[in-house]
Amino acid sequence: MKKLFLTMLLLTTVSIFAQTTFDKVMTEKIAKIDQAKTPEDFTALSNDFVRIGDKEKTQWLPYYYAAHTSIEKGRMLMRTGKVTELDAITAEAQTSLDKASDLSKDNAEIFILQKMIHGLRMMVDPQVRYMSESMLGAAALEKAEKLAPENPRITMLKAEDTYFTPEQFGGSKTKGLELFQKALDQFKVYQPKTSLDPNWGKGEAEYFLANKP
Repeated sequence: MKKLFLTMLLLTTVSIFAQTTFDKVMTEKIAKIDQAKTPEDFTALSNDFVRIGDKEKTQWLPYYYAAHTSIEKGRMLMRTGKVTELDAITAEAQTSLDKASDLSKDNAEIFILQKMIHGLRMMVDPQVRYMSESMLGAAALEKAEKLAPENPRITMLKAEDTYFTPEQFGGSKTKGLELFQKALDQFKVYQPKTSLDPNWGKGEAEYFLANKP
């Protein structure tokens, strides 16, 4: 009995130590996302998160952040007009996101990233891809909203779409800014499930509201 107790105590201690180490490593890597300044920075972070995920095997968050950093790399390149690189980047992001999805079903945060991937794919050739990718993106965002209607990142993506879509196609900068404000209000009360769970996006809402046309 004593031997069984000691074995259980040892296993518990090892498990707690492993979780603590995982939390520490992930916290350090997540903090570096906001510090990333170049596509290469995002590539390095994405690779780091993939390595963590491959080591842990049962944790969805490393693969989520691998996809997230790949997407942020794509958005950075898109803003500088380098859209020809987006197909390869979204393929990398999709691979990581699929692994996260396999480990965490019906997860609103994963559907949010899926919507962003479709948005980047569309930007490679908007005239050809608009219908297919926009519909797939809208479907992903709808799934996210059903699972977590008060998630501010859902509102953020709606705000982006509304703000950047020309008025003749149903967009509106005014309505977009209203949605950015709604997202910011949601961020004020939103609480991630854990310290490692996604909590990004507030800065973007603040930026658009501070730079109204």
